[in-house]
Amino acid sequence: MKETAVVACLLAELSLAAFVLASEGATRCPALCRCEIRPWFSPSSIYTEAATVDCNDLGLSALPERLPLETQVLLLQTNNIVNVEKTLDYLANITEIDLSQNNISSVSDVCLGSLPQLLSLHMEENWIQELSDGCLASLPNLQEFYINHNLISSISPGAFRGLGRLLRLHLNSNRLTRINSQWFQQLPSLEILMLGENPILELSDMNFKPLANLRSLVLARMNLTEIPDNTLVGLENLESISFFDNLLNRVPRAALTRVQNLKFLDLNKNPIERIQRGDFMDMMHLKELGINSMPELISIDSFALNNLPELTKIEATNNPRLSYIHPRAFHKLPRLETLMLNSNALSALHRSTVESLPNLREVSLHSNPIRCDCVIRWVNMNRTAVRFMEPDSLFCVEPPEYQGQHVRQVHFREMMEICLPLISPGSLPDRVEVGKGSSVSLHCRAFGEPEPEIYWVTPPGDRVLPGSVSDKYYMHPEGTFDIYDASEQEAGSYTCIAHNLVGADLKSVMVVVDGYFAEPSSQPLHVYITSVQSHSVMVSWESAGGLVSQLNWSVLAGGTGLLLPFTARLPADVREYHIKQLRPSTRYQVCVEVTAAQSGYNRDCVNVTTKEAAVPREKPENWDGVVMAACAVFFIVVAVACSVIYTSLYSQVFYRKLIVDPDETLLIPSDNSSFSSSFLEFGASGVKVRATVIDLPDNSM
Repeated sequence: MKETAVVACLLAELSLAAFVLASEGATRCPALCRCEIRPWFSPSSIYTEAATVDCNDLGLSALPERLPLETQVLLLQTNNIVNVEKTLDYLANITEIDLSQNNISSVSDVCLGSLPQLLSLHMEENWIQELSDGCLASLPNLQEFYINHNLISSISPGAFRGLGRLLRLHLNSNRLTRINSQWFQQLPSLEILMLGENPILELSDMNFKPLANLRSLVLARMNLTEIPDNTLVGLENLESISFFDNLLNRVPRAALTRVQNLKFLDLNKNPIERIQRGDFMDMMHLKELGINSMPELISIDSFALNNLPELTKIEATNNPRLSYIHPRAFHKLPRLETLMLNSNALSALHRSTVESLPNLREVSLHSNPIRCDCVIRWVNMNRTAVRFMEPDSLFCVEPPEYQGQHVRQVHFREMMEICLPLISPGSLPDRVEVGKGSSVSLHCRAFGEPEPEIYWVTPPGDRVLPGSVSDKYYMHPEGTFDIYDASEQEAGSYTCIAHNLVGADLKSVMVVVDGYFAEPSSQPLHVYITSVQSHSVMVSWESAGGLVSQLNWSVLAGGTGLLLPFTARLPADVREYHIKQLRPSTRYQVCVEVTAAQSGYNRDCVNVTTKEAAVPREKPENWDGVVMAACAVFFIVVAVACSVIYTSLYSQVFYRKLIVDPDETLLIPSDNSSFSSSFLEFGASGVKVRATVIDLPDNSM
């Protein structure tokens, strides 16, 4: 009995040892690899912990012979694997395999077997050149496929057959030259598609129409020059799109109207020159807009962003030439909270721009060349609740007296309420080269208060006003000047002039057509004095192809020295100037300098002496007063004569009446009748009168 019991115990121990050894063999980690439980996020961003086998960067040329059965995540990144010959279908729980940064040249060489639980497959940075039909059909539940940074130049129409549950597809950084909508017929659930950094020659209408559930589309760095109007048709649920770092020279506004549910738009790093009126309009769900790092962006014009009821953030930063934002650039943006404008070439931001945004909370304006004058004075008036981000980096660059000071430290009372126009320095280059028959746009923008008006002067001296149209020119209301079908006749210097009630500013640009520009005229500059008064002189000058003119006048002291210099900058089409507030009997030197882009400048001076001050002289008789006085004397004489005549006639009548009817009048002499004069009382017609009678001869009556 004892021997039987010992044998039974021995057999039990051997069985247990064999089971333990078998168990240990089933969970043994491959040599040099690390097996551990690690955090893991599913394609739908659900966090869990997964049994992970990490064989990264081991120089492996093939997969390990055997992997633990419980493996969920297999990492084989940065090895020398060329193909996978043995299937992995014994791994019932495998959810992710990473084969990136190996030497795989074809997906067909990777025989993974049937893996119904596999959700993510990484094959980026290999040497794959094509995707053949049904190359992933054995992975029916795959949700993420990363095959970016390969050499793929060809994709068969049925390459993604069997991937009906795929949510994310990364095809960026390959060698695709076209996009075929048939690729996407088998991907009804796709939500994220990345196609950037492929040398796509052009996009076509309906390229993405089968992707009705797509939410994010990345078309970055593809050298796209335009987006056809119907390219995005069918993307009814698209929420985010990126055109980062392409060659778009205008906003693809028509294409964007096809994606009504768009929330995030990235146009960063495109050579767009202007954000024009209506470029972003009626995009009812747009929340964030990125127009950063645009090397050619100069201005954001009036009503460029219009009726965007859900927009909360605008990023327009690091644009080296963005020097102007129109006061009415933003219209009907009731929810905008953040306006990022730092690191541009802005000299100011209009107060009305900020006041048009009722929900604005913060503005980033630092690292701009701020001009501390009337346009920016609202910043320090404490009438806004807007917070300025990084205020310590907000400095005045102009005028010189405020240079280097913090904008918030310059009291608004030190800034004028009105100020001269200032043409944005970054809006116009000094020279523009264009090919014959091509078109070119010259952009001129100016800040000032009141808001300045802009016009252009052509090389022949013609003034072109906003809205003017010809076969060769058109000037936009914003200040942009278009030249069509350029020829040698259009070559030359064009001058932009901005003016308001305070004054004017001007800037010229030389247009060169196929290396040709108008040669400066050999005609010398001549300055004339056409009128001289005691306190003013009229100056005129003649110059061919006049460009920017500068007028200087100074007092000549002692015949040689110059005192009290004064300067006036004049538009190119001005050929006459009235200098006022001069001193009488003073000798002045007046100089005119006409600047040309190629030949420097012409200069001519003339000396002039103002007239003597008029000596005060006695005023000549005021003949008007004499005539009036004579008339008055005449009327007085006539009045006196009439009075005397009337009195004489009346006395005669009275006397005759007294003789004819003595009873009608009673004369009562006074008691003392011998006096030379006496008082008489007489009554006539019942009226009693007291009078003084002077002794007269008897016949005097």
